[in-house]
Amino acid sequence: MNTLDDDDQSDTPLGQEAVQGDSRLARQVARRQSITETVMAEGSMRIEDLAERFGISLMTAHRDLDDLVSRGILRKTRGTASAAPTSLIESSDVYRFSRQLVEKKAIALAAMRFVEPGQAIFLDDSTTVLQMARHFPSKVPLTVITNSLTLMNELRGMRDLSLLGLGGQYYNWCNAFMGRMTSHETSYLRADTLFMSMSAITDDIVFHQFLEMVDTKRAMFDSASTRILLADHTKFDRRALHGFGPLTDFDIVIVDDGTPAVHLDRMRAKGINVVVAPTKGVET
Repeated sequence: MNTLDDDDQSDTPLGQEAVQGDSRLARQVARRQSITETVMAEGSMRIEDLAERFGISLMTAHRDLDDLVSRGILRKTRGTASAAPTSLIESSDVYRFSRQLVEKKAIALAAMRFVEPGQAIFLDDSTTVLQMARHFPSKVPLTVITNSLTLMNELRGMRDLSLLGLGGQYYNWCNAFMGRMTSHETSYLRADTLFMSMSAITDDIVFHQFLEMVDTKRAMFDSASTRILLADHTKFDRRALHGFGPLTDFDIVIVDDGTPAVHLDRMRAKGINVVVAPTKGVET
């Protein structure tokens, strides 16, 4: 069993780790994602068994689980890890980051067609929008406004990019700020374009499972001249609790080429400007 804990000495929030190039941090992110999926599939597992399965020390296993527990993803009691029955699982950044990663990268690349130097843009905390960050050096100067601490850390220090961070109540599970204070602060700003994503699209209406998130995204939506929705094909026909608004409210909807034709045809018939991002050749 590997008992080296070199990849567990950082206190960097998990969402930040995912966007850093360090292979040590990337391994930690991937392992915690795998632990999450394993426990969710089994329902519950002994921590000792998890350590053995992933070839890590018991101390590392507890450290990984403590992080996942703090995000509301898993529970840890009496030497056993179990899945937390909460919709936070699907919203947590550790769960979302590696989901449909190729599709998200393709959609983000397509979204860059609508970014022009000199613009002020809103970026939400979604992991799809996060994939746009790597392309910004080719579009500067830019002003970026975001509630995502992950994005703030990714973009800080980028040359010719002005970064405005939206404050408010911090939520660990998404590594972002949202709520009344965030929305109030946003209402005093104006931007050229908003890039955002949501959890689900049903009957051509976008939804999210958390009202605070809906309110924060709505404030950005109301303060932007152009609104662009980024949505991979898995968002269609999913369910979430709180409605945000119809797809027809967005100026552009960018999807990946795995989106069924029935959805594309229906949206276009309603006059929605749909852009299909090709995934072929996109690096994983």
